[in-house]
Amino acid sequence: MSIINQRVTTLHDLLDYDAGKFTSAEAQLTKSLAEWINMAGSLKLKTVLQKYRDLVQQHIQNLEDFFDAEKINAISMSNRVMHAFIEELNEKLSNCTDAEIKDACLLAGIQAINHFKISMYGTAAAFANTLDMEKQATLFHAAEINEKQIDDRLSQLAEYEINKNARAPVVLPR
Repeated sequence: MSIINQRVTTLHDLLDYDAGKFTSAEAQLTKSLAEWINMAGSLKLKTVLQKYRDLVQQHIQNLEDFFDAEKINAISMSNRVMHAFIEELNEKLSNCTDAEIKDACLLAGIQAINHFKISMYGTAAAFANTLDMEKQATLFHAAEINEKQIDDRLSQLAEYEINKNARAPVVLPR
C-alpha cells in the first residue's frame, strides 16, 4: 500500500498519512541540522545539535520500522510545515552578523521546530493509543519524550549561556 494519494477515511489512515509526513520532516531536518551544527559558535550548542541530529536519525529508523509493520511503502512526501520552519530560520540566520546573536537565533528557531515535533509525535501517540496500537503508540511517545528532553536542554542552554552572551555581544573595535 502507498500513502501518497490514499484517501483518509479512518483514524488509522490519518495516522499512516501523518507518519509519512513525519518522515519527510525528519529527513529535511537532518540535512539542515548538519549545516546548522557547522554554523553554531557555541561548543555546547554544537554538542546539543549533534545529539539532536542523532535522535532525528533514530526517529527516521523507527518510522521505517512503523512502515514495515503497517506494510506501507514509505514514499517521500513533502512536509511544507517543516520546510517553512527551515526556510524562515535560514532567512533569519542570513541576517545575523554577530556570532552570539546567530547562536540565539539558531537556538530559538530549532526550539520552534522542536515544539512542532512535540505536537506531531504526541498526536500520533494519542491516535495509536486510541487505535489500540500499543507498539506504535510507544514508538511515537518515545519520540515525543526525546523531543521534550532536547527542548529542556535547549531551554537551559538559552537561559544560562546563549541568551546572556547575545545580550551583550563582544564588539571588536574596527
